[in-house]
Amino acid sequence: MDYLDKFIVVFIDDILIYSKSEEEHEVHLRLVLQRLREHKLYAKLKKCEFWIDEVPFLGHIISKGGIAVDPRKISAITNWEVPQTPKEVRGFLGLAGYYRRFIENFSKTAKPMTSLLEKDAAFKWTADRQAAFDELKRRLTTAPVLTLPDQQKKFTVYCDASRDGLGCVLMQEGKVVAYGSRQLRKHEVNYPTHDLELADLVYALKIRRHYLFGQRCEIYTDHKSLKYIFTRNELNMRRRRWLELIKDYDPEIHYHPSKANVVAYALRFLSHTTVAAFEAEPTLEEEINKYRKEDEKLREIRESLKKGEAPDFKEDEQGTLWYKNRICVPNVDNIRKLILSEAHDTSYSIHPGSTKMYVAVCDTCQRVKAEHQRPAGLLQPLKVPEWKWEEITMDFVVGLPRTQKGYN
Repeated sequence: MDYLDKFIVVFIDDILIYSKSEEEHEVHLRLVLQRLREHKLYAKLKKCEFWIDEVPFLGHIISKGGIAVDPRKISAITNWEVPQTPKEVRGFLGLAGYYRRFIENFSKTAKPMTSLLEKDAAFKWTADRQAAFDELKRRLTTAPVLTLPDQQKKFTVYCDASRDGLGCVLMQEGKVVAYGSRQLRKHEVNYPTHDLELADLVYALKIRRHYLFGQRCEIYTDHKSLKYIFTRNELNMRRRRWLELIKDYDPEIHYHPSKANVVAYALRFLSHTTVAAFEAEPTLEEEINKYRKEDEKLREIRESLKKGEAPDFKEDEQGTLWYKNRICVPNVDNIRKLILSEAHDTSYSIHPGSTKMYVAVCDTCQRVKAEHQRPAGLLQPLKVPEWKWEEITMDFVVGLPRTQKGYN
C-alpha cells in the first residue's frame, strides 16, 4: 500500500512499475522485489519483463507517449463480418465500445447501427449502416494515442448536451485524456435546456471523479447561463443537489460557443454488452453413433438383429442401437468419459452407481474434501454477522451475593 499508485499499478497478479528515469526505476524495482521477498512472494523470471519502453495492459499499449489501443486486441473487431442479427450488432458495438474513450464521435458514428437495437425494430442492413460499420472499424485501427494524466497539472473538461445524449471530453494541456458519452434517460428527455446542460456537467464530473475530485479544473460549456450557476438564488431541489456536488470539485466554468467546442455534438451512449460466442457441439446420441462401428460386440448384435436373432434389441432411424428402452453405448474410452462427465458434472444429473469410479480419477474431487463432521466441544466460535445489529449477545452473571435489602 505504501507504493501503490505512486510508482506501482497492480491488477490481480500483474504488477507494473513505472518511473521517470532509469536510476529511479532501479530504486523502485529493488523496493518492490524486496517487499515481495518479505512476504515470501516470488515471480517467475520468464514471465517478467524489465527495462521496457511500452507494455500491453488490459487491452491497451501504455508508453511514455500515452495510452493506445492494442492492435492484437482489436483484430477481432477489424475482422468482424457483417452482422446478420440484432444480437450480432449488439455484440460488435459492445466489443468496439470498450475502446470508445479513444474515438471522438463514437456514438454519433454508431447511431445507424444502434437504431437496430430498438424494440420491435425491423432488421434491415442498409448502406448507411454498412458505412457506419466500416467507419467504426477504420477508426479503431487509427485511434489516437491518449495522453497520460498528471495530477499535478490542471484538467480541462469540455461539455456538450443535446436531446440525443450527453457528451464530454477530458483534456490536459491541449491533449485528450478520455472521451465520454451516454444517451439520455427517459426522465431526462423532458429536462429544459438549462437542466440538460447542467446534467451533462454533473455527468462529466462523476465519470472522471478519480481525476477531478478536490482538484481545481476548468469546465467549458456552450450554455452561457451556467457561468452564473453559483450566483443564482432561485434553484429547484434538483439543481441544488447538483450544485452541492459540483462544489466538491472546485470548478471554474467558462462559456464556449458550440462551433468552437471540441466535443462532438449529439453523442449517444453505447450499450454495454458482453460478447459471447457459442459453438454448437454434437449431441450425446450423435457422439455414440459416431463410435458405434468401433465396438465389435455391437456389430455382432446388429448382425444378429438383421437375422431376427436379437428380439430384445432394436435400431431406430438414426442408427442408434437400443436394448429395450436403453441406448447401447460403445465400449470406447472417449464415450465412457463423456457420459460419466455429463452425469457427474452437471447440476441436473446424478450418477450414483459410478460416482466412486469417477471421483477416484477426478482431480478436483481429490483436491477438495468437504468436512461433514459436527464440531467437537460446546465452545464454538459464533458466525460473524453480515450487518450491524444483526445479532446481539449478552452475558449473565449469577451467584453474586445479595444486597442488604435482599436484591440480587
